[in-house]
Amino acid sequence: MAESLEDAVLAEIRRIFATELEREEPVEPAHELLAQLHVDSLAAIVIAVGLENRFRVKLSEEDTVGVVTVADLVERVAARVKASA
Repeated sequence: MAESLEDAVLAEIRRIFATELEREEPVEPAHELLAQLHVDSLAAIVIAVGLENRFRVKLSEEDTVGVVTVADLVERVAARVKASA
């Protein structure tokens, strides 16, 4: 069975955390980006740029509104990718 777009986005977020941000903690869909994963503004930019490059989409500031958890981010990026396809 092929990997879903959402699975691919989650895998990329995990890769960015591990390699770009050098974080070792697990990244799960239910985790809150700010409260649990301590994503600051710089980390958020690194994540956004990594996702934009990997999925060839442009994320706007509007895309961040209402994004609290990793799952929210996955959903938003997947929606942006589908919209641009």
